[in-house]
Amino acid sequence: MQRWKQYGGLLGLFAAFLAAGYWGFTATGGALPYAKRSAKALQRGVQESGGSLVDFGRGIVVAGPIRKGGMMIEFAAIVLVLVTLGIGLYIYVDRYSGFDDREPPVS
Repeated sequence: MQRWKQYGGLLGLFAAFLAAGYWGFTATGGALPYAKRSAKALQRGVQESGGSLVDFGRGIVVAGPIRKGGMMIEFAAIVLVLVTLGIGLYIYVDRYSGFDDREPPVS
């Protein structure tokens, strides 16, 4: 495959995802609702306690909506799938590097 086709495909994919992200951002009202919610959460956090943002003494730090919404099993399943995928890709690339010692890579 020629290099310009690879970069062109990557650029097209990036543009498609950028457009989808922009559409999602504008469809949900943009940054203003998130900024208001974030400001309220920060103010509430400062008023309720002055503790640290990350406390590893409590165990694994998980976002409040996931923990309080009863979605810990789903969260753990997603983390497990991503870790397994990462380890699997690592093993795959290590075993099947794709190039023989006799064959130089195409530049």
